[in-house]
Amino acid sequence: MKGYVQVYTGDGKGKTTASIGLAIRAAGAGLNVFIAQFLKQGDYSEIRALSRFSDRITIEQFGLGGFIVGEPSPEDIQAAVNGLNRAKEVMAGGKVDIIILEEANRAASRGLLPVQALLDMIHQKPDSVELVITGREADPAVIEAADLVTEMNCIKHYYQKGVPARTGIEK
Repeated sequence: MKGYVQVYTGDGKGKTTASIGLAIRAAGAGLNVFIAQFLKQGDYSEIRALSRFSDRITIEQFGLGGFIVGEPSPEDIQAAVNGLNRAKEVMAGGKVDIIILEEANRAASRGLLPVQALLDMIHQKPDSVELVITGREADPAVIEAADLVTEMNCIKHYYQKGVPARTGIEK
């Protein structure tokens, strides 16, 4: 099966959810999935849910858990670089069918990764691997290099009325 490059971006809810849904569908079809979470660190609901599919889905976190405001710290940058290097290593190993770089667009827009590093990953992707890149603020060059781009647009969200992220729904 030929693999493509998918990008889920935009300011609306659902980018991670869409990629997790794709991972579960793939696992159900017997495919192997690697998920690198940039920016996140900790026990999120998706970590617990995906542990049920640990024979097919591997998820690793490469964030320090803080929100990046202003210039990222050297530690934040190193964590993101480690994540991209790990994803490249997994891709080169030839044992996964799908690689999801969750929040990699956001990591690039915040200066944790060079956009060129994402483009290099896209161009080095074997034909047999599906590559999914999520996160707000996808760079125009990443959008151009992708085969499928979905932009989630926020039309209305209860967060705007002060409702915090709810366990199992947003976190």
